[in-house]
Amino acid sequence: MESPGAGGINSSECENVSRKKEVSEDIEANAMDSLADMPFATVDIKDDCEIPDVPQISLERSKENERIDKDQKKKRKKKQKDYQPNYFLSIPITNKEITRGIKILQNAIIEQDKQLAKAMISDGSFHVTLLVMQLLNEDEVHNGIDALLGLKPFVEEILQGKHLTLPFQGVDTFGNQVGFVKLADGDHVSPLLQIAEAAKRTFQEKGILAGESRGFKPHLTFMKLSKVPWLRKKGVKKIDPELYEKFISHRFGEEVVHRIDLCSMLKKKQSNGYYHCESSIVIGKKPIGIRDLINEALRRERMGLKSKVKQIKELLLKPETQAKIRKELFEGRSINSSNQGNDVDVSATLT
Repeated sequence: MESPGAGGINSSECENVSRKKEVSEDIEANAMDSLADMPFATVDIKDDCEIPDVPQISLERSKENERIDKDQKKKRKKKQKDYQPNYFLSIPITNKEITRGIKILQNAIIEQDKQLAKAMISDGSFHVTLLVMQLLNEDEVHNGIDALLGLKPFVEEILQGKHLTLPFQGVDTFGNQVGFVKLADGDHVSPLLQIAEAAKRTFQEKGILAGESRGFKPHLTFMKLSKVPWLRKKGVKKIDPELYEKFISHRFGEEVVHRIDLCSMLKKKQSNGYYHCESSIVIGKKPIGIRDLINEALRRERMGLKSKVKQIKELLLKPETQAKIRKELFEGRSINSSNQGNDVDVSATLT
Protein backbone atom coordinates (compact mmCIF):
# COMPACT_ATOMS: atom_id res chain seq x y z
CA MET A 1 0.00 0.00 0.00
CA GLU A 2 1.31 3.41 -0.93
CA SER A 3 1.77 6.16 1.59
CA PRO A 4 -1.42 8.20 2.00
CA GLY A 5 0.57 11.32 1.42
CA ALA A 6 1.57 10.15 -2.10
CA GLY A 7 -1.89 10.71 -3.53
CA GLY A 8 -5.60 10.30 -2.86
CA ILE A 9 -7.16 7.32 -1.08
CA ASN A 10 -9.52 5.21 -3.23
CA SER A 11 -12.53 3.20 -1.92
CA SER A 12 -10.67 -0.15 -1.79
CA GLU A 13 -7.85 1.46 0.17
CA CYS A 14 -10.38 2.92 2.63
CA GLU A 15 -11.91 -0.54 3.09
CA ASN A 16 -8.43 -1.90 3.83
CA VAL A 17 -7.89 0.96 6.23
CA SER A 18 -11.19 0.20 7.97
CA ARG A 19 -10.31 -3.48 8.32
CA LYS A 20 -6.85 -2.55 9.63
CA LYS A 21 -8.50 -0.27 12.20
CA GLU A 22 -10.69 -3.12 13.48
CA VAL A 23 -7.71 -5.49 13.77
CA SER A 24 -5.65 -2.76 15.43
CA GLU A 25 -8.36 -2.11 18.00
CA ASP A 26 -8.52 -5.83 18.86
CA ILE A 27 -4.78 -6.09 19.25
CA GLU A 28 -4.63 -2.87 21.26
CA ALA A 29 -7.33 -4.09 23.68
CA ASN A 30 -5.49 -7.37 24.30
CA ALA A 31 -2.07 -5.82 24.61
CA MET A 32 -3.00 -2.81 26.74
CA ASP A 33 -2.77 -4.50 30.14
CA SER A 34 0.70 -5.95 29.55
CA LEU A 35 2.02 -2.76 27.99
CA ALA A 36 0.66 -0.40 30.65
CA ASP A 37 4.04 -0.03 32.34
CA MET A 38 6.04 0.35 29.10
CA PRO A 39 7.41 3.85 28.41
CA PHE A 40 5.90 3.90 24.94
CA ALA A 41 2.50 2.49 25.88
CA THR A 42 0.81 5.87 26.23
CA VAL A 43 2.36 7.50 23.15
CA ASP A 44 -0.41 8.43 20.71
CA ILE A 45 0.99 8.10 17.18
CA LYS A 46 -1.44 8.59 14.28
CA ASP A 47 -1.04 8.44 10.52
CA ASP A 48 -2.81 10.64 8.07
CA CYS A 49 -5.89 8.35 8.13
CA GLU A 50 -6.21 8.79 11.93
CA ILE A 51 -5.39 5.08 12.56
CA PRO A 52 -3.59 4.49 15.90
CA ASP A 53 -0.12 2.99 15.44
CA VAL A 54 -0.21 -0.06 17.80
CA PRO A 55 3.14 -1.05 19.36
CA GLN A 56 4.74 -4.01 17.56
CA ILE A 57 4.09 -6.95 19.89
CA SER A 58 2.62 -10.30 18.98
CA LEU A 59 -0.83 -11.22 20.14
CA GLU A 60 0.50 -14.57 21.36
CA ARG A 61 3.05 -12.87 23.63
CA SER A 62 0.34 -10.59 25.00
CA LYS A 63 -1.87 -13.59 25.85
CA GLU A 64 1.08 -15.38 27.45
CA ASN A 65 1.79 -12.32 29.61
CA GLU A 66 -1.85 -12.19 30.66
CA ARG A 67 -1.75 -15.90 31.59
CA ILE A 68 1.43 -15.38 33.66
CA ASP A 69 -0.15 -12.39 35.43
CA LYS A 70 -3.24 -14.45 36.27
CA ASP A 71 -1.08 -17.32 37.59
CA GLN A 72 0.93 -14.95 39.76
CA LYS A 73 -2.26 -13.37 41.16
CA LYS A 74 -3.64 -16.84 41.95
CA LYS A 75 -0.42 -17.79 43.76
CA ARG A 76 -0.48 -14.54 45.79
CA LYS A 77 -4.14 -15.12 46.73
CA LYS A 78 -3.40 -18.73 47.72
CA LYS A 79 -0.47 -17.60 49.87
CA GLN A 80 -2.65 -15.04 51.60
CA LYS A 81 -5.44 -17.61 52.08
CA ASP A 82 -2.99 -20.13 53.62
CA TYR A 83 -1.43 -17.47 55.86
CA GLN A 84 -1.60 -18.70 59.45
CA PRO A 85 0.77 -16.81 61.79
CA ASN A 86 2.74 -19.09 64.11
CA TYR A 87 5.51 -16.72 65.28
CA PHE A 88 5.48 -13.19 66.67
CA LEU A 89 7.68 -10.36 67.89
CA SER A 90 7.20 -9.84 71.62
CA ILE A 91 8.01 -7.08 74.06
CA PRO A 92 8.06 -9.05 77.36
CA ILE A 93 6.52 -7.50 80.46
CA THR A 94 9.11 -7.72 83.25
CA ASN A 95 7.88 -5.03 85.67
CA LYS A 96 6.52 -6.92 88.70
CA GLU A 97 4.23 -4.01 89.58
CA ILE A 98 2.39 -4.57 86.29
CA THR A 99 2.19 -8.35 86.70
CA ARG A 100 0.92 -8.00 90.28
CA GLY A 101 -1.77 -5.55 89.16
CA ILE A 102 -2.93 -7.89 86.40
CA LYS A 103 -3.04 -10.86 88.81
CA ILE A 104 -5.27 -8.80 91.11
CA LEU A 105 -7.53 -8.01 88.12
CA GLN A 106 -7.67 -11.66 87.07
CA ASN A 107 -8.49 -12.85 90.60
CA ALA A 108 -11.23 -10.23 90.91
CA ILE A 109 -12.84 -11.58 87.71
CA ILE A 110 -12.48 -15.22 88.81
CA GLU A 111 -14.13 -14.45 92.14
CA GLN A 112 -17.20 -13.30 90.20
CA ASP A 113 -17.14 -16.24 87.75
CA LYS A 114 -14.90 -19.21 88.56
CA GLN A 115 -15.47 -20.70 85.07
CA LEU A 116 -13.22 -17.98 83.65
CA ALA A 117 -10.12 -19.18 85.55
CA LYS A 118 -8.87 -21.20 82.56
CA ALA A 119 -9.38 -18.22 80.23
CA MET A 120 -6.65 -16.27 82.03
CA ILE A 121 -3.17 -15.71 80.60
CA SER A 122 -0.38 -16.86 82.93
CA ASP A 123 1.74 -14.05 84.37
CA GLY A 124 4.93 -15.41 82.75
CA SER A 125 3.38 -14.91 79.32
CA PHE A 126 2.49 -11.21 79.59
CA HIS A 127 3.78 -9.30 76.58
CA VAL A 128 2.98 -6.73 73.91
CA THR A 129 2.87 -8.15 70.37
CA LEU A 130 4.70 -6.03 67.78
CA LEU A 131 4.21 -8.25 64.73
CA VAL A 132 2.86 -11.68 63.78
CA MET A 133 4.30 -13.83 60.99
CA GLN A 134 4.41 -17.28 59.42
CA LEU A 135 7.63 -19.34 59.58
CA LEU A 136 7.08 -22.87 58.30
CA ASN A 137 10.50 -24.53 58.66
CA GLU A 138 13.97 -24.12 60.15
CA ASP A 139 15.28 -22.17 57.15
CA GLU A 140 12.43 -19.68 57.50
CA VAL A 141 13.07 -19.43 61.25
CA HIS A 142 16.74 -18.61 60.54
CA ASN A 143 15.54 -16.03 58.02
CA GLY A 144 13.30 -14.58 60.74
CA ILE A 145 16.27 -14.39 63.12
CA ASP A 146 18.25 -12.52 60.47
CA ALA A 147 15.33 -10.10 60.03
CA LEU A 148 15.16 -9.51 63.80
CA LEU A 149 18.88 -8.74 63.94
CA GLY A 150 18.43 -6.42 60.97
CA LEU A 151 15.68 -4.60 62.84
CA LYS A 152 17.94 -3.44 65.68
CA PRO A 153 19.66 -0.51 63.87
CA PHE A 154 16.24 0.81 62.80
CA VAL A 155 15.00 0.69 66.41
CA GLU A 156 18.13 2.49 67.61
CA GLU A 157 17.65 5.16 64.95
CA ILE A 158 14.03 5.67 66.01
CA LEU A 159 14.83 5.91 69.73
CA GLN A 160 17.97 8.07 69.30
CA GLY A 161 19.49 6.74 72.53
CA LYS A 162 16.35 7.39 74.59
CA HIS A 163 14.43 4.84 76.65
CA LEU A 164 11.00 3.75 75.45
CA THR A 165 8.66 3.61 78.46
CA LEU A 166 5.19 2.09 78.07
CA PRO A 167 2.58 3.11 80.70
CA PHE A 168 -0.45 0.83 81.10
CA GLN A 169 -3.78 2.11 82.34
CA GLY A 170 -7.36 0.86 82.10
CA VAL A 171 -9.02 -2.26 80.70
CA ASP A 172 -10.91 -3.01 77.48
CA THR A 173 -11.85 -5.93 75.22
CA PHE A 174 -11.77 -6.92 71.55
CA GLY A 175 -15.36 -7.80 70.76
CA ASN A 176 -15.93 -8.92 74.36
CA GLN A 177 -13.79 -11.97 73.55
CA VAL A 178 -10.26 -10.87 74.47
CA GLY A 179 -9.56 -8.87 77.62
CA PHE A 180 -6.55 -6.55 77.65
CA VAL A 181 -4.87 -3.83 79.66
CA LYS A 182 -4.67 -0.64 77.61
CA LEU A 183 -1.57 1.30 76.68
CA ALA A 184 -2.03 4.86 77.93
CA ASP A 185 -1.83 7.76 75.46
CA GLY A 186 1.35 9.84 75.29
CA ASP A 187 4.59 10.60 73.44
CA HIS A 188 5.64 6.93 73.65
CA VAL A 189 2.96 5.86 71.16
CA SER A 190 4.62 7.38 68.07
CA PRO A 191 8.03 5.66 68.42
CA LEU A 192 6.31 2.36 69.26
CA LEU A 193 4.22 2.58 66.08
CA GLN A 194 7.35 3.45 64.10
CA ILE A 195 9.14 0.39 65.50
CA ALA A 196 6.16 -1.83 64.61
CA GLU A 197 6.14 -0.44 61.06
CA ALA A 198 9.92 -0.89 60.73
CA ALA A 199 9.54 -4.49 61.94
CA LYS A 200 6.83 -5.24 59.38
CA ARG A 201 8.89 -3.71 56.57
CA THR A 202 12.10 -5.51 57.61
CA PHE A 203 10.46 -8.94 57.77
CA GLN A 204 8.49 -8.51 54.55
CA GLU A 205 11.63 -7.43 52.71
CA LYS A 206 13.11 -10.78 53.75
CA GLY A 207 10.22 -12.48 51.94
CA ILE A 208 8.44 -13.40 55.17
CA LEU A 209 4.65 -13.36 55.35
CA ALA A 210 4.08 -10.93 58.21
CA GLY A 211 1.49 -8.51 59.56
CA GLU A 212 -2.28 -8.38 59.88
CA SER A 213 -5.04 -6.80 57.83
CA ARG A 214 -6.18 -4.73 60.82
CA GLY A 215 -4.08 -1.83 62.07
CA PHE A 216 -1.54 -2.23 64.86
CA LYS A 217 -3.11 -1.58 68.28
CA PRO A 218 -0.60 -2.19 71.12
CA HIS A 219 -2.18 -3.93 74.10
CA LEU A 220 -1.44 -6.34 76.95
CA THR A 221 -3.73 -9.38 76.85
CA PHE A 222 -4.75 -10.93 80.19
CA MET A 223 -7.61 -13.27 79.15
CA LYS A 224 -9.10 -15.01 76.10
CA LEU A 225 -12.38 -16.87 75.89
CA SER A 226 -10.95 -18.89 72.98
CA LYS A 227 -8.71 -20.69 75.50
CA VAL A 228 -11.80 -22.47 76.85
CA PRO A 229 -14.19 -23.15 73.93
CA TRP A 230 -16.52 -25.26 76.13
CA LEU A 231 -17.57 -22.06 77.93
CA ARG A 232 -19.93 -21.26 75.03
CA LYS A 233 -21.86 -24.45 75.73
CA LYS A 234 -22.31 -23.23 79.29
CA GLY A 235 -23.70 -19.90 78.14
CA VAL A 236 -20.50 -17.80 78.53
CA LYS A 237 -20.28 -16.12 75.13
CA LYS A 238 -18.68 -12.81 76.07
CA ILE A 239 -16.67 -11.01 78.74
CA ASP A 240 -19.15 -9.00 80.79
CA PRO A 241 -17.86 -5.40 81.29
CA GLU A 242 -19.15 -5.49 84.85
CA LEU A 243 -16.45 -8.05 85.68
CA TYR A 244 -13.69 -5.46 85.28
CA GLU A 245 -15.53 -2.16 85.83
CA LYS A 246 -13.48 -1.36 88.95
CA PHE A 247 -10.29 -1.40 86.84
CA ILE A 248 -11.50 0.83 84.00
CA SER A 249 -9.08 3.63 85.01
CA HIS A 250 -6.60 1.61 87.09
CA ARG A 251 -2.90 2.45 86.63
CA PHE A 252 -0.98 -0.82 86.30
CA GLY A 253 2.54 0.62 85.97
CA GLU A 254 5.22 1.31 83.36
CA GLU A 255 7.40 -1.05 81.33
CA VAL A 256 10.78 0.16 80.04
CA VAL A 257 11.36 -1.67 76.76
CA HIS A 258 14.71 -3.43 76.93
CA ARG A 259 14.21 -6.44 74.66
CA ILE A 260 12.35 -7.65 71.56
CA ASP A 261 11.97 -11.43 71.19
CA LEU A 262 11.14 -13.68 68.24
CA CYS A 263 8.74 -16.20 69.81
CA SER A 264 6.84 -19.29 68.72
CA MET A 265 3.09 -19.53 69.32
CA LEU A 266 3.12 -23.33 69.14
CA LYS A 267 6.36 -24.64 70.65
CA LYS A 268 6.49 -25.63 74.31
CA LYS A 269 6.75 -22.67 76.67
CA GLN A 270 9.69 -22.11 78.98
CA SER A 271 9.60 -23.19 82.65
CA ASN A 272 8.76 -19.59 83.71
CA GLY A 273 5.65 -19.58 81.49
CA TYR A 274 7.14 -17.36 78.76
CA TYR A 275 7.02 -18.39 75.13
CA HIS A 276 9.74 -20.37 73.34
CA CYS A 277 12.19 -17.71 72.19
CA GLU A 278 14.26 -18.20 69.03
CA SER A 279 16.31 -15.01 69.36
CA SER A 280 16.29 -11.53 70.92
CA ILE A 281 17.67 -8.06 70.42
CA VAL A 282 18.50 -5.86 73.41
CA ILE A 283 17.10 -2.32 73.36
CA GLY A 284 18.58 0.54 75.37
CA LYS A 285 21.21 0.20 78.09
CA LYS A 286 19.54 -1.95 80.73
CA PRO A 287 22.09 -3.80 82.91
CA ILE A 288 22.78 -7.20 81.38
CA GLY A 289 21.72 -10.15 83.54
CA ILE A 290 22.59 -13.84 83.42
CA ARG A 291 19.67 -14.64 81.11
CA ASP A 292 20.72 -11.95 78.66
CA LEU A 293 24.28 -13.30 78.62
CA ILE A 294 23.01 -16.85 78.00
CA ASN A 295 20.69 -15.69 75.21
CA GLU A 296 23.50 -13.73 73.56
CA ALA A 297 25.87 -16.71 73.79
CA LEU A 298 23.22 -19.01 72.29
CA ARG A 299 22.50 -16.52 69.54
CA ARG A 300 26.16 -16.27 68.57
CA GLU A 301 26.53 -20.06 68.67
CA ARG A 302 23.44 -20.45 66.46
CA MET A 303 24.65 -17.88 63.97
CA GLY A 304 28.08 -19.56 63.83
CA LEU A 305 26.53 -22.96 63.14
CA LYS A 306 24.21 -21.46 60.55
CA SER A 307 27.18 -19.89 58.77
CA LYS A 308 29.06 -23.22 58.73
CA VAL A 309 26.02 -25.11 57.39
CA LYS A 310 25.63 -22.50 54.64
CA GLN A 311 29.31 -22.89 53.67
CA ILE A 312 28.94 -26.68 53.53
CA LYS A 313 25.83 -26.38 51.33
CA GLU A 314 27.63 -24.01 48.95
CA LEU A 315 30.64 -26.34 48.82
CA LEU A 316 28.48 -29.39 48.02
CA LEU A 317 26.72 -27.51 45.22
CA LYS A 318 29.98 -26.75 43.39
CA PRO A 319 30.44 -28.92 40.23
CA GLU A 320 34.06 -29.75 41.11
CA THR A 321 33.01 -30.98 44.58
CA GLN A 322 30.25 -33.15 43.13
CA ALA A 323 32.65 -34.54 40.50
CA LYS A 324 35.18 -35.39 43.22
CA ILE A 325 32.50 -37.13 45.32
CA ARG A 326 31.35 -39.18 42.32
CA LYS A 327 34.94 -40.12 41.50
CA GLU A 328 35.68 -41.22 45.07
CA LEU A 329 32.46 -43.24 45.23
CA PHE A 330 33.27 -44.94 41.91
CA GLU A 331 36.86 -45.72 42.97
CA GLY A 332 35.56 -47.06 46.29
CA ARG A 333 33.20 -49.43 44.49
CA SER A 334 35.99 -50.55 42.16
CA ILE A 335 38.32 -51.30 45.09
CA ASN A 336 35.57 -53.21 46.91
CA SER A 337 34.84 -55.26 43.79
CA SER A 338 38.54 -55.97 43.35
CA ASN A 339 38.95 -57.05 46.99
CA GLN A 340 35.96 -59.37 46.74
CA GLY A 341 37.54 -60.98 43.66
CA ASN A 342 40.85 -61.45 45.47
CA ASP A 343 39.05 -63.06 48.42
CA VAL A 344 37.43 -65.56 46.07
CA ASP A 345 40.79 -66.42 44.44
CA VAL A 346 42.53 -66.88 47.78
CA SER A 347 39.80 -69.17 49.17
CA ALA A 348 39.85 -71.19 45.94
CA THR A 349 43.62 -71.65 46.27
CA LEU A 350 43.33 -72.76 49.91
CA THR A 351 40.77 -75.44 48.99
